Amino acid sequence: MFVIKAVIFDFDGTLADTLPVCFIAFKGVFKEFDNREVTTEEIIAMFGPSETGIIRENLRNSDYEKAIELYYEKYNDHHRTIVQNNEEINSLIHQLKTDGYKLGIVTGKARRSLDISLDCLGLKNVFDVIVTGDDVEFPKPHPEGINKALEQLSVSNKEAVFLGDSDADILAGKRANVYTIGVQWLPNYQTMEFKVQPDEVYSNINEFLPSLLVSKIKSI
Repeated sequence: MFVIKAVIFDFDGTLADTLPVCFIAFKGVFKEFDNREVTTEEIIAMFGPSETGIIRENLRNSDYEKAIELYYEKYNDHHRTIVQNNEEINSLIHQLKTDGYKLGIVTGKARRSLDISLDCLGLKNVFDVIVTGDDVEFPKPHPEGINKALEQLSVSNKEAVFLGDSDADILAGKRANVYTIGVQWLPNYQTMEFKVQPDEVYSNINEFLPSLLVSKIKSI
């Protein structure tokens, strides 16, 4: 029986309710540079690469660098008013740290936007490893990011769990052979119904830690 030593999180929609500010920033970019309105659903369908990758792959206007700068400007300007500090998330992270778990983030976000979020939410220097969309060649659902995190944390795939709010998260976790947990505990998350079935699903933040502490999570 393997003991869980590391808890690895997706970020947007999992650790922070940042999806709304992402949507505002993307919609502003597409309106400014392509003069087109994109829906929230269209933006979600673009998810996978980092924000810079999404803009480069989907923007018709080729002035990518200015578009990327506008994205970060809007993301930063709206973050503190739209993204609220979540005390339940903060308590969960603090308790996991206190209990000795290694903590990681594996996200498709670019490092720059993640740093904005971590700074705004007071979460800088909390995680033992962070793998962003800038750090991988293949985004989720490829397991590269999770495998990198496991290596840097010096834990095996059977000693870690991965939490995410999208099918891509869960599929990446399964491909990395870690225990997968689907979360729908924030106001905004990507997947209403998982097509790729996680090992467990939580809609309440406070339910996760007790399950971990009483060792309900079984090794794969």
